[in-house]
Amino acid sequence: MASELKGLRVAFLTANEGIEQVELTEPWQTVRDAGGVPELVAPKGGKVQAFNHLDKADTFTVHRALTEHEGEPDYDAVVLPGGVANGDALRMSPPAVTFMRHVFEQGKPVAVICHGGWILVEADLVRGRTMTSWPSLRTDIRNAGGNWTDTEVQVCDQGPNVLISSRNPGDLPAFNRTLTEVFARQAQPA
Repeated sequence: MASELKGLRVAFLTANEGIEQVELTEPWQTVRDAGGVPELVAPKGGKVQAFNHLDKADTFTVHRALTEHEGEPDYDAVVLPGGVANGDALRMSPPAVTFMRHVFEQGKPVAVICHGGWILVEADLVRGRTMTSWPSLRTDIRNAGGNWTDTEVQVCDQGPNVLISSRNPGDLPAFNRTLTEVFARQAQPA
């Protein structure tokens, strides 16, 4: 697994606080190990604060801060880590919502885990899509016109892009394997 994603730029979009650390670090390492170039994107520059469930964990440096006047995203794919506070804060960021709408319009593949799906609900990007998430998002996804399923990893290609989703940290092995396969097949270097 050394070159499947060679040269692909993958945005990891998070809020500035509340990211579930393992849902950031394990996919990040997977992308890096496969030859991809992960970049941390957040509403504000500086650092983001990760958590291990409810306990503060490590901080990570932001590579790119979003702005109100964000142009077209120049990434080949996007990963949306989870974390309750992360998902809730990210969906309240207009630049982040706009960023995700552009990603979907461009047909770029997206991988989302746990509470990361809230931004997709906010951006009206789940309508007609099948996905999984942390169970508490089930009603939000259904109310937004999506189809929710309780499965380790779900791949939906019924839309403008391929959408990969998983429920929780226990699904990370399948999530990471699937995002590598799909990103390698779908993403075209920017």
